[in-house]
Amino acid sequence: MASGGGIYRNGTHRNSLKGTTTTATASTDRPFSVNSNPSKPAPKNKSSSLAGASSALRKSSPGSLGGGAAKDDAGVPGRVRVAVRLRPRNAEESVADADFADCVELQPELKRLKLRKNNWDTDTYEFDEVLTEFASQKRVYEVVAKPVVEGVLDGYNGTIMAYGQTGTGKTYTLGRLGEEDTANRGIMVRAMEDILAEVTPERDFVSVSYLQLYMESLQDLLDPTNDNISIVEDHKSGDVSLPGATLVEIRDQQSFLELLRLGEAHRHAANTKLNTESSRSHALLMVHVKRSVKGREPAHPSENGNNTNMAKSLRPPLVRKGKLVVVDLAGSERIDKSGSEGHTREEAKSINLSLSALGKCINALAENSAHVPVRDSKLTRLLRDSFGGTARTSLVITIGPSPRHRGETASTIMFGQRAMKVENMLKLKEEFDYKSLARRLDIQLDNLIMDHERKEKAFEVEIGRITTDAQNRISEAERNYADATEKERLKYQKDYMESIKKLEEKWMMNQQNQGSERKEQMIHTAEEVAELKKLLSKETSLRKEAEEEVNNLKSQLAQLKMSEASANSEILKLRKMLEGEISQKEKLEGEISMLQSQLLHLSFEADETRRRLDRGEPGKVTGGLDSLISQVRPQLKDSGNGEKASVAKLFEQVGLQKILSLLEAEDADVRIHAVKVVANLAAEETNQQKIVEAGGLKSLLVLLGNSDDETIHRVAAGAIANLAMNEMNQELIISQGGISLLSMTATNAKDPQTLRMVAGAIANLCGNDKLQTKLRGEGGVKALLGIVKCGHPDVLAQVARGIANFAKCESRASSQGSKTGRSLLIEDGALPWIVQNANSDASPIRRHIELALCHLAQNEVNAKDMISKGALWELVRISQDCPREDIRTLAHRTLTSSPTFIAELRQLQTDY
Repeated sequence: MASGGGIYRNGTHRNSLKGTTTTATASTDRPFSVNSNPSKPAPKNKSSSLAGASSALRKSSPGSLGGGAAKDDAGVPGRVRVAVRLRPRNAEESVADADFADCVELQPELKRLKLRKNNWDTDTYEFDEVLTEFASQKRVYEVVAKPVVEGVLDGYNGTIMAYGQTGTGKTYTLGRLGEEDTANRGIMVRAMEDILAEVTPERDFVSVSYLQLYMESLQDLLDPTNDNISIVEDHKSGDVSLPGATLVEIRDQQSFLELLRLGEAHRHAANTKLNTESSRSHALLMVHVKRSVKGREPAHPSENGNNTNMAKSLRPPLVRKGKLVVVDLAGSERIDKSGSEGHTREEAKSINLSLSALGKCINALAENSAHVPVRDSKLTRLLRDSFGGTARTSLVITIGPSPRHRGETASTIMFGQRAMKVENMLKLKEEFDYKSLARRLDIQLDNLIMDHERKEKAFEVEIGRITTDAQNRISEAERNYADATEKERLKYQKDYMESIKKLEEKWMMNQQNQGSERKEQMIHTAEEVAELKKLLSKETSLRKEAEEEVNNLKSQLAQLKMSEASANSEILKLRKMLEGEISQKEKLEGEISMLQSQLLHLSFEADETRRRLDRGEPGKVTGGLDSLISQVRPQLKDSGNGEKASVAKLFEQVGLQKILSLLEAEDADVRIHAVKVVANLAAEETNQQKIVEAGGLKSLLVLLGNSDDETIHRVAAGAIANLAMNEMNQELIISQGGISLLSMTATNAKDPQTLRMVAGAIANLCGNDKLQTKLRGEGGVKALLGIVKCGHPDVLAQVARGIANFAKCESRASSQGSKTGRSLLIEDGALPWIVQNANSDASPIRRHIELALCHLAQNEVNAKDMISKGALWELVRISQDCPREDIRTLAHRTLTSSPTFIAELRQLQTDY
């Protein structure tokens, strides 16, 4: 939501952030854990303290926003987490409220906020997280939204909501796109980045709806023509669905940003006195995440590999469905302040009515009332799962610093306090995807049928080919045999006829030539008969060879018939295999039918279980945590409340050595919490010597040099600053290279709080007379002068204190005769900065600078440098105008005791 004067709402800050004053104790920030319970209630000064905040966490009542849902599985209790964020002053407030202090004071290290009732009385409240005007968008996302987004990825519903007066930065916190500067991206953009980074496009599904509730009309920001979407509630499960809303699948971050731009273009906004671009509707971004769960094996695997594969294929896949709802509420406003008129006035009334209905529901849930007025507004119907339901909810309330809007700020704070009493029962949205299993089995069945048909067709073709080949070979053998037999018969017949003819001719010739030649003919005939016998024997052998060839052909024919018989048996075998495949197909169809009946039976049992739970009867429900929390981690997290009693108890139970060993843990969260505990222990003087003897100082210096985490740098530097208050520890810090590590940390640090801790540690070391030369030689003075670039008042105050301590030690050494020559501060170029800040508006800076000038002036060797740099005139001013009498007296005594200063003032004819 844009702030008055246009500081937020898709723009950059126009005013510099205002600094806050904190103590030198190490910061005890802790992660924004959604499931953790509050360590203690939020106290409030005097009669305004919350009476019920000290009670144990309340279970969800039947009248909660999600009370209509029948609990069909176990739930994990999770209280609504509330963070408060302060907007910096805008241009208008800087002018109008210039003479007035802010109405709120933040103590982020204590998770505490003070609201000023008047100049002498304040009310104190505690929240899960207190975010100053210096908090970055990344910091806000990590402590408010990131745990909820991680829960959605694990299968839980989650809600992130911003509540506050118009112009306090709700839309800036949630919906900023970060087109000009990516560091300004809001929760919506960062949440989608994390979701897309975790999901797998091939197996997971992410879809988005973007809606607005305008004048009690639910409208689609992605389709402006769809301006009256109905709300459908499932009375059994308690889920709320919007079947008419546009649902867009998201594959990449760019398409999501385009959807956000489209939705913002269609959202209603107006110009009021409090906000130049005030949202006139409640915006709801719904992100649906469906993820497949992999890696689970069957409970009883079969020894047969095929059966195991079949069991895996018949096991339905497990999916988790999480829904993230990001709610940018329209700002509450008083019409007399906003100046709304006409239609804008009606819009303001509608906004205030819906916010009032939400407040009534929160009050009823906080008081554990039997009736919660959920149906008074569409807004409360949409958020029934977020408060008292099954969702993991984070609420960020936004406030402004102006005392003119103290009433609205107090109302917002009380809304957050009541919301912290609401507890949800978080439920894992995990189910079997039987539809996907049925589709997969149908596809497998179709593939098996097609494969069987293909094999059957191939078998039939092969059998036909073998049969045809056998028939062709048999026909060819029979034909060859008949041809060979006919040829032999014709040949023998021809030869026989020719022989008979020759014999008849010869006989005729013999008959005609009966005479003298008969004898010769007889001889010749005998020779011819012998020759004919030879021919006959030859023909007989040829006939035997033909018969043998016929027998061979007959044996080949028998072999072909045997091949045909084996082919027929193979065909019968293939037919039996086909019949087996058909029976297996029928078996699969029966198993599918059995699974469908089991699904119906499970659905019936689930309905029976829900009915028994509705009647209050016991039923079997599954659930539980998958792992136990370790012993030390919760103790470390509980120690972040800043209470000395809790730290002392932790110290007694765990032991110092075990706490110090956690500084080297691989888990970054464990290291952060461990160093916070050590820092709190180091704040007690009685613990400092024990920490040093146990090696705690060395561990802190190693952690400061090796870690890249800004929080570890800040807390470790604060712990070293506490240890540096002891003179013996100061020598150890410098001997172990502490100055170099602190200088390196100051060079790389971005956070003003880290620089303040580093400057405080160096300032404590500057107060040791024996370490002046080592401190300056290892770059301690230059590190202090480098830190002044930060410009933060608290950081500059620590720098000024260090310079004053260093100058005091030099002055004491000069008076004792152990040091001669110019001041090391002047040689390192600190004098111009000292003169520049001698008349600073911040009293802590001015006081330390005035003392530093007085100590430098006590050494006569420094007088000429101080005159040339203008320090003499500051000394004169201090001796006359300083509000502290001791410093004013010291400055006057220094001026009157220096011959060089006296001569210069007489020459200039100046009274002193």
